[in-house]
Amino acid sequence: MVPMPSATPVAATVNDFVALPLHSPPTPAFPKPTTHYLYLRAHTPKLPSEDTPRQLFLVNIPVDSTETHLRSLVADQLGGARVEGVAFESARVGKGVTAPVAPASKAGKKRKRGIRDADGEVIAPEVGQLPEVWDRELQRSGGTAVVTFVDKASADLALKRARKAVKDGSKIVWGLGVEDRLPPLGSARYKTHHKLRYPDPSLLQSSVDDFMSVFSATETARTKQLTHQRSVPDADGFVTVTRGGRTGPAREEAVRAQEEELKKRDKGRVKEDFYRFQVREKRKEQQVDLVKGFEEDRRRLEEMRKKRKFRPA
Repeated sequence: MVPMPSATPVAATVNDFVALPLHSPPTPAFPKPTTHYLYLRAHTPKLPSEDTPRQLFLVNIPVDSTETHLRSLVADQLGGARVEGVAFESARVGKGVTAPVAPASKAGKKRKRGIRDADGEVIAPEVGQLPEVWDRELQRSGGTAVVTFVDKASADLALKRARKAVKDGSKIVWGLGVEDRLPPLGSARYKTHHKLRYPDPSLLQSSVDDFMSVFSATETARTKQLTHQRSVPDADGFVTVTRGGRTGPAREEAVRAQEEELKKRDKGRVKEDFYRFQVREKRKEQQVDLVKGFEEDRRRLEEMRKKRKFRPA
């Protein structure tokens, strides 16, 4: 948090934002009280959704902000409005951060990771995930967040109480009664990070095995789907052209189909050497052809020898 001089006046509103001062008590890292200004207003995105009327947009959130911090701030010091969820900037748009950041712990805050099928849908979002190496999330300095309330009345109440607190000069303490419920920051966080970087090898092996099992099953299902698309025409009578390499499934299936087609042709065709006499006659013809070829080669050899004889001038 950035300490603000007490003599510097700050406007109560800045471009429709309510400038809410957050007071932080002294800490061993910085043994002086500080004031951090949080700016909030009703959320007005370019593409509003059905949840937009019950959302507040926060700017310049503290770097140590968590959902627990914001829930406690609203519930204990801004009228007790009920919060449904909080979406931080790093989770909403995936922007880079200047401080080490741990991924969000609750599902739905970030783009779901995992193995996807041919249509891009996640079929195993939590299989084979590696252990986390950070025990607490940090936000970008000057970052933003969107707080979603249970209804529009709760959002209006929180914004109204923020304006009243600024007008009355009420002291809003950041992290009041919250830090004891969260992992510590500072050197303790980095010590924990160092331990989490070296998890149990059996845990890593189990994670890798689960991922490879699901991945193999997914590839098998994808191959079957591509084979079905290559062999079954669609409603318009066209067969989907799919991609395949020299050793890919497309080439293997094409070779198999060609071999089966040749076998079908051989079965439907009358063989010329079906009877024994046909086999004997064919062998005799082959022998006659060999004898003719031998006699022809010997005649050519005699002619070559005659041409090589010495003839005196």
